[in-house]
Amino acid sequence: MTTQSAAPRKAPGRFSRPVIDLLAGAKIVGLRAGTEHRFTGVWVVVVWGRVFVRSWNDKPTGWRRAFDAEPRGTLQVLDQQIRVRAKAVRSESVLTAVDRAYREKYSSPANLKWVRGLSAKRRRATTTEFVPR
Repeated sequence: MTTQSAAPRKAPGRFSRPVIDLLAGAKIVGLRAGTEHRFTGVWVVVVWGRVFVRSWNDKPTGWRRAFDAEPRGTLQVLDQQIRVRAKAVRSESVLTAVDRAYREKYSSPANLKWVRGLSAKRRRATTTEFVPR
């Protein structure tokens, strides 16, 4: 009798550990809303095993508004493309944890201005979680 090793498990609606590790280690990730929008570079953070981004310029033609219209899209990191679905974030505890994650991950002196800006009220309001689809 032979035993088969089980595939790595992931919680329903969550990314696998290898994908989380890949995203947590990436400084800039490509992001595309739908299939027509171009890839845009964004800073990504992982909090409690969940994946988050914020928009710097929340333009009507930008990626966040495109996700409002069509929540499906793609993250691109290294040579991988990861299909995702966008979810708006409203929880204050999650928003605070995302603030902290940005400060910790992007902690170089050159990034401080941008990290402070991402914690501004109008940019916090663009916090988006990505889940696998």
